Amino acid sequence: MNEEINNYQRLISLANSVFETKNDPHQLDVNEEVMERLAAIHPSCLSEFDEGDGPLSWVLVFPTSNILRDRFLKNEITEKELFYLTEIGVKYDAIYLCSALVLEEYRKKGIAKQLTLNAIKNIQKEHTITSLFYWAFTEEGRWAAESIAKAAGLDLLESTSN
Repeated sequence: MNEEINNYQRLISLANSVFETKNDPHQLDVNEEVMERLAAIHPSCLSEFDEGDGPLSWVLVFPTSNILRDRFLKNEITEKELFYLTEIGVKYDAIYLCSALVLEEYRKKGIAKQLTLNAIKNIQKEHTITSLFYWAFTEEGRWAAESIAKAAGLDLLESTSN
């Protein structure tokens, strides 16, 4: 149990250091309310990899519309607005690759990629997804998004500044 808390706290610390959501009101700050809404949008929005000693990786993606995707990419809406403007219970045609976190000693093993691809496949069972899009915080995030899009066979669009 102690290691589980340790891994959990390490992922929280990693999220805070990479994304700094507490200092940016335009970003999605994941809390219980957000997690409930993500589950309502689609059960595959949140993924976790755990080998039994606590989470080693978290991935957050969510489907939305191409219309909202385009507004986000044009910087007309923020990440938080993208999330809250995404309607629940409609057909989606784009997926936002929101975040992927992996503890340092488990990186470059394909964990986040596999979690993301599984989420995309599950969402595609109910929705005709035509593209992926993302907002890269790190060069590793950019590489991961490109690799995921290629493996999924989907177009990839990047937000340059949000």
